Amino acid sequence: MADTRRGILAGGNFIVDHVKLIDVYPAQEMLANIAHETATNGGGPYNLLIDLARMQVDAPLAAAALVGDDPDGRRIIDDCRDHHIDTTLIRQTADAPTSYTDVMTVASTGRRTFFHRRGANALLDVDHFDFTHSSARVFHLAYLLLLDRLDQVQPDGSTGAAAVLAAAREQGMITCADAVSVDHPDAGRIIAAAARHVDHLLLNEVELERAVGRTMRRDGVLDVDAVTRAAEQLIEVGVRQTVVVHFAEGAIAVDCDGGRVEQQAVKLPPSKIVGAVGAGDAFASGYLWGVHENEPLATRLRWAVCVAAQSLSHATASMGVESLSACCRLGDACGYRDVTLTA
Repeated sequence: MADTRRGILAGGNFIVDHVKLIDVYPAQEMLANIAHETATNGGGPYNLLIDLARMQVDAPLAAAALVGDDPDGRRIIDDCRDHHIDTTLIRQTADAPTSYTDVMTVASTGRRTFFHRRGANALLDVDHFDFTHSSARVFHLAYLLLLDRLDQVQPDGSTGAAAVLAAAREQGMITCADAVSVDHPDAGRIIAAAARHVDHLLLNEVELERAVGRTMRRDGVLDVDAVTRAAEQLIEVGVRQTVVVHFAEGAIAVDCDGGRVEQQAVKLPPSKIVGAVGAGDAFASGYLWGVHENEPLATRLRWAVCVAAQSLSHATASMGVESLSACCRLGDACGYRDVTLTA
């Protein structure tokens, strides 16, 4: 049973972000100077696991991924081991390079441009996941819409991602999934297929729009009724426990019993905001730890927005994250945004 298990296993997109600080974004055929560069973790499950390690959670952490047999692949494995993350389910392939993103950041403005190589993540498939020896309580799969083989929709409407989530549930795990903000022609069908095997589905407002085919804002203002109806629609499709939607103003969670909980975002002063890379994954880290610990929905959301806020203090995805207690102290010290989410 799930309540005899412990730990979080996360699988899907493992990416190395090569962040380059440049003096100007050049026109075509022109030159820019690189002032500084660094390599760091990227991709939903990779970010989430590093965040959880930095939060100092008291539970085993494990990764499931396909990386290349190359320096970036070895970097991911070494980084996970350095953070005490089990790498047993990280496979290596010689058929594709480790997925990576070149992130070009203009020093004077902070604006970023991304060049992404899908690499080994595009080859990740159902048979790369073996849950039979895992004792994890929670399994998290991300990102839907950015895993080529797992996203393929079969004639019966099923997907590889759905099969992976179903296998995790059969082993007694609590299943969670997240998506990526991208225009995908099959977004609705991919998310719907996964929803039938997901206990907790986490989406931002853009991903929610792609899932249901409707906008969540009117004249720039969040339409809380539209968010709630869309979340309820995904529960009707099959999500088993909660649909959690996060956005700049905060988050709303709708559960399968018709309950709805809202949480305003932390009111961070602009001086504390360095970068938003990985903030959504940090939100997921806080929420999933609350799921793991069987905390009430309101506590999960508060942890989620506090960890997300703490992550904004650094330009990389995870280096700003601190212990959960430190994240919550930040939220309490800064307070929460003065917005009303209730319709």
